Amino acid sequence: MAATQVDFDNFIGRSWDRLDLAERELLYGSYIAREVYTPQTLPLQRIEAIGDSVEACVAKLQERNLDPLNFEFVRLDPPY
Repeated sequence: MAATQVDFDNFIGRSWDRLDLAERELLYGSYIAREVYTPQTLPLQRIEAIGDSVEACVAKLQERNLDPLNFEFVRLDPPY
């Protein structure tokens, strides 16, 4: 079930690893965008976009003038 009534903006800039169980349950089924890891960039693996689809994540990244090609998109599994 996608989290359609959640304010995704509250999660931008946060690390997926630092979300608590209740937050992970809210986001279950959503997609997140994280910067692709390379030894040159060493990103912090923060959530940079979140949405109900990859397309929604791409649109959010483009709104912020970020290149979607620099990000990986992950569908969030249940937290347990």
